[in-house]
Amino acid sequence: MIQLKPAVIGKNLLLVLMSFTMVYPIIWLLLGSFKANDEIFTVTSLWPSQFQFSNYANGWNAVPGFTFGEFIMNSLTISLLSVVGCVLSSSLVAFPFARMNFPLKGLWFSILLGTLMLPTQVLLIPRYVMFAKLGWINTVLPLILPYFLASNAFFVYLMIQFLRGLPRDLDEAALMDGCGPFRTFFNILLPNCKPVLYTMGIFSFLWSWDDYFDQLLYLNEVRKYTVPLALQMFVDNAAQINWGSLFAMSIVAIIPPVVIFFLAQKHFVEGVATSGIK
Repeated sequence: MIQLKPAVIGKNLLLVLMSFTMVYPIIWLLLGSFKANDEIFTVTSLWPSQFQFSNYANGWNAVPGFTFGEFIMNSLTISLLSVVGCVLSSSLVAFPFARMNFPLKGLWFSILLGTLMLPTQVLLIPRYVMFAKLGWINTVLPLILPYFLASNAFFVYLMIQFLRGLPRDLDEAALMDGCGPFRTFFNILLPNCKPVLYTMGIFSFLWSWDDYFDQLLYLNEVRKYTVPLALQMFVDNAAQINWGSLFAMSIVAIIPPVVIFFLAQKHFVEGVATSGIK
């Protein structure tokens, strides 16, 4: 029979307590989505006195003329296209920095790292003016196109660090077989980059899915609204807020990113651990 030391038991109990502390807001939100509107903030009990499943039906059809599923599809479209653009563009930009030599390589890499230090607020007005002149306001292009242009240096740096860890023998063997730089990258190196590609995909999906401010800035029509903007419409200062429906749709909103994270969790952890980001 295995005997556990008191120190081990104490550590496990502490971990359980800390885990519950982290998960408690989600539990409160989930159970709150089944409560009556006047019970959420007036009753101290976590458990609903009576489960109100109608909160989900009411929340799904809360916006006149639209269902919450339409907003989910808008968010999924933007997020999935952002993932594709991020993986393709960041990989292509990272490859020369990691495996090739070209003039002023160090200078360009320093500029790349310098963009990581720029606050988002510094770029806010210039980006809006540029997209306004291009006529892209109230379209999804400002939310998707930057991902196809490797505008986020974090993903490029993540890919560079991973590529630097791959053996140079792969490039030499590909060169001897007659492969050029692009064939070496797409046929030899990229298949070995699955962990970091999963990591980039998860990060870009989550950041795009949760991006409230940019979507509020560039989208003006309700039919183009995403999940964060749809949830914001539940909070109406001129009328009573249906908290039960808001909590219900908040639970629905977190399902896609949670599912994607757990499906790719193994690759995500491996990609972060092997890319020098600890």
